[in-house]
Amino acid sequence: MRYTYVVSHMNSRWNPYPERAMTTPTPHIPTTAGRGPMSYAIFQLARAHRGYAAAMLREMDLHPGQELLLMHLLDRDGQTQSELLESVGLDHSTVSKSLRRMQDAGLLIREPAEHDRRVMVVHLTDKGRAMREPIAAMWQALEEASARNLSAQQAESFVGSAYAIVDAINSRALPQEESE
Repeated sequence: MRYTYVVSHMNSRWNPYPERAMTTPTPHIPTTAGRGPMSYAIFQLARAHRGYAAAMLREMDLHPGQELLLMHLLDRDGQTQSELLESVGLDHSTVSKSLRRMQDAGLLIREPAEHDRRVMVVHLTDKGRAMREPIAAMWQALEEASARNLSAQQAESFVGSAYAIVDAINSRALPQEESE
């Protein structure tokens, strides 16, 4: 891949995509990340998005990730803890901790499955079901804030690009798995 050096009025940075003009000013990219501007932008985006969402969730007495668990339970109540793990893509300890906090907050109950007492089934309480509209409104506000500087076409293109990146990353073995 050929890299070109681009000088903007905001900063100097490497541009691995010389055919794509970088017309919007960007924050300074550390030189060690200069050959991965897309990865650095994804990192910055994820950090900003998570921080903004976390502030909105705090107003609802939720922790980041709990809204995802609630959304999946609102779509299909009575899932096992393993099914929720798979749905949200988080690790076991994170989901267990979140579910415990949510149970303590009265949003859900966990009970052993009839077919196997070791399997925990998660059900929403009335308080948990009442979170449907506040979560939908929060998610819409987050979407509007995120897309504020984008046209409808740019937003649609971004969603497609983001999922293409997710697919590309998920189709690769993790670095430690490649070396085995």
